[in-house]
Parts: sequence; structure tokens; C-alpha cells
Amino acid sequence: MSVSSKLASKIVSREELLLRREQARREGRAVVQCHGCFDIVHPGHVRHLRQARSHGDLLLVSITGDDSYQKRGGSPLIPQELRAENLAELDCVDWVYIDHEATALVLLESVRPDVYVKGREYETNNDPRFHAERDAVERHGGRVVFSSGDVVFSSTALIGAMESSIDPYHTRLKQLLENESLAGPTLTGLISAFRGKKVLVIGESILDTYVHCDQPDVASESPVMTLRPLERRTYDGGAAVIARQIATMGGRPTLLTALPISLQGHAMSQRLIGEGVDVQALEIDDPLAEKQRFLVGAQKVMKLNNLSPLVLDARAQDELVDRALVDGYDAAVIADFGNGLLSAGVVSRLATGLRPRVGTLTGDVSGRRSALMHFRGMDLLCPSERELREATRRFDESIPTAVYDLLEQTQSRAAMVTMGPEGVIAFDRLEHAAEATGFATRLKSEHVPALAGFAVDPLGCGDSLLAAATLTLASGGSLLQAAFLGSISAAAQAQRLGNIPVTAAELRHGVVRAHTARLAFAPATGARPGHPVALGA
Repeated sequence: MSVSSKLASKIVSREELLLRREQARREGRAVVQCHGCFDIVHPGHVRHLRQARSHGDLLLVSITGDDSYQKRGGSPLIPQELRAENLAELDCVDWVYIDHEATALVLLESVRPDVYVKGREYETNNDPRFHAERDAVERHGGRVVFSSGDVVFSSTALIGAMESSIDPYHTRLKQLLENESLAGPTLTGLISAFRGKKVLVIGESILDTYVHCDQPDVASESPVMTLRPLERRTYDGGAAVIARQIATMGGRPTLLTALPISLQGHAMSQRLIGEGVDVQALEIDDPLAEKQRFLVGAQKVMKLNNLSPLVLDARAQDELVDRALVDGYDAAVIADFGNGLLSAGVVSRLATGLRPRVGTLTGDVSGRRSALMHFRGMDLLCPSERELREATRRFDESIPTAVYDLLEQTQSRAAMVTMGPEGVIAFDRLEHAAEATGFATRLKSEHVPALAGFAVDPLGCGDSLLAAATLTLASGGSLLQAAFLGSISAAAQAQRLGNIPVTAAELRHGVVRAHTARLAFAPATGARPGHPVALGA
């Protein structure tokens, strides 16, 4: 069967759909139905449909026909036939039906799906049209499941971006820079205000070692990869590099950590002092935790964690907390890298004790053993999407749902969720959020796209973002300004190999570059006309 005929077989008429539904019922196969406009099938839709398919054996996607399309003044951007073809291209979709009714109610009465999947936002939706659809499904023995595939994107917003520019990244950047708070002089003024800010950084210090190797070979005794080290480069990591980042951006950091009584611990302490970091260390007998990454060229081929979990006794934990709870800091950062220095109880004690002592309190975690849900009263938490989901156990629901759980349980104000190449989404709790009926009204969010065209090395990007965001908030900046300067810092970090701190001068250069970005096009020869290839200053 050709591709075109295969797609055509998925797009069914009403008569064919009902025949296939009856056959599926006879065979005992569960039919799942999703309904929507699907004007632009974006990543959020794909996740949503894949999750819906997991609830049964066959997935029917019904789309609103052009004649009853109500969005954007009554006409879709993409005609119904092409919208149907887009959905039929997805391997998780079995049938596509163009519904000419105003809602899915009539179709639900006829198809009687075993499962009807709607987005998580419908769980608290009081729209009578949805209640009628739910009644039809349940009256015929079906189930209504609320399951979101992280529909972070908006079709309407994407359409608007396409109308104003062929490059969504450039359009979003342009939208952000139209905000007065992100004007160049305003941001550079904030960066200048970083100078002299006293910041306490608490957490484990780690060594990040890069082992540069020759081209890999296959061992003669068995088919395993053989690596021949050529060079080793070691960088300060963990809380140590966060403190260094703050120092190179103009702040005055104090690092409260644990260091071994050895030449290795003394060497790290001296390096940090030389960078302008005041080091206060608990003395331990264990060696420094080390993460080794084996590279061929700039490509990482293996990672080895040489981590001996720290075990602090009750007296050492008390000493750590007592050293932290002193006055005189503008901000504090609690960085839990999951290696034992900061237990869940210690994290909670630190956050609770520091809250009345500092103007800005931020936190970050790394690894599955970290204590994200034990932070308390934070101004900002900076987990990755994976760390957020693992901590909240919200694996199948939207990111706003997981963020609201995090902020509610930790009684924190804001979160920045890092999304890798998709950038960062900053979420802020709105006033009177407890009385709101949906997550969209409880949280305000801003997406800042990744500002690095290509990441040479993602190591340290989260640390750079956290350092810049903390200094921004401590200098009176807003959450959006913190997210933007944090993204500029992360972009600068991503362009280098190894965990090398970003400077205030690099932040200023990043601001200038963002404000002078232009869309570049490939020449007609050897490229599709009008195909964007780069963003440059």
C-alpha cells in the first residue's frame, strides 16, 4: 500500500467510521476518541495523542470541520482536508474523521467510545457543552479521562507567530524584547547592580573531569569499545561553580560546603578564594565527589560517577545549619546535588531558617536523590522538566499542573523549568491563586527560548542560569528579567566545553546580541529559497 493510500484509509467517512467501530466492538478492541480543531499539530498535541492511544487499542481523532470552526473569526488557518492528513501521518492515530457538527456530542452518541480523552484543563471546566459530551460517553458505558501531553504551546500563538515571521524563535524573541523591562539599558543596569551583592551558596562541591580520548577502537578480546585517554581537564562543579559564577558576575559569594582534609580539598579551596569566593567548609574524611566524562572530540561517549555519598551525623548537620543562619546576606542559594550533604531535613531547616534573614532565597537540585519537595518558602526553584516530574510524580500531566503542585507543597513563589533546547518556562504564582479554578488562572508563565543556536556542551548551563537569576532577583529585578538574563547566561555557558564561569561582560554582550539579532538566509544556490539558517548579530 502506498503512503497516500495508507493515509486515505485512515481518513474515514461517517459510514465507514461506524462500520469500523462495530467491528472493533465485536473483536473486543477498545476505541479511544480525542476531539479538537488541530489547526497546527504541535509537540503538545503529539504528546497528548500518544498518551490517549495508550488508554486503548484504537485511536479516533475527530476534528472540527471548516464550516463549524469558531476559532479566529470563524475560519481555520489550515483547511480541514490538510488538517486530517497531518493527523493521519501520526503512527499513534488509527482513524481521522472530519466532524461538521458544532461539538462532538452527536458523534459521541453514535461512536460510543470506550474512552474519551480531554486535556487536564477540562477537569475543572464548567462549560455545559463539555458536560453534555461527558454525559453521552458515560451513559453508554464509556469513561472520560483527563490526560494532558504537556500542551505548552498554543495553536493560536503559533499561528500569530507564523503570520508575523517565518521563524518562531525570532518572533518570540522579538515579542520578549518589546517588553520595556527587557530593554537593553534596563538589563545592563541590572547587571551593574549585581556588583557587591552578598550571596550565600550552600551545597556539595564536585569535580567535573573531562577525559579527552583518541578515536575509539574495538577490543581484540571481546566486542567492547576501547578508549585511550589523551588529556584530562578538571573543573570545579556543584555548589562550588555556582559560587564562582556569582563571583565572576560581580557578586560577593560565600560558599558553605564540605571539603576533605587533603591536598585535593585544600587546592579547591585556594582556587575558589583566588576567584573571590569566601570558603567556609566542614572538614570531612571522604574524597571529593568526581564525575568523569569521556570525550572523543567534543562528543561525550561515557560518563562515570565516582560519588561516595556523604553521611553527616547530627552534630555536623547542626553545625552546617548554624553556620548558614547568620545575617548580612542579600541572597542565599541552596543547591542539593543529591550526594548526602543536604538531607531532606537539612534542606527544610535551611530554607525555613534563611527565609526571614535574606531578601532572595533560591534553590536547585540535581539527580534523583535530591530533596526538591522539601524546600520551603523559596522565591525561586529551578528544576529541569525531568526533576520536576520525578519530584511531583506528575509524569503524564501538563507542566503547569506539576509546577503548581511544587509551588503549593513547598509554599514557594516561582519556578523556572528548564526544557533543554526548548529553553525555559518561568512560572509565577498569582495573588489569590487558591480561589482560582484552573491552573491557567493560578499561574502566570513566560517562555524564554534557548538563546544558543547550538549547544557545544550543556554542562553547567543550569548553574549559570541559577546564578544570574539569583543576582537579578537580589538586585530588584522581576521574574521575567531573571529568566531572560538567566537564559543569556546559560547560552554563553553552552558555547564552551567544560564548566567555565560566565562573566558580567559576557552577560552584557549577550544582551546586545539579543537586541541586534537578525534572521539570516541561505543563498539560493544549494539551499531552499527563504530557508532560515542562522540568527546572528
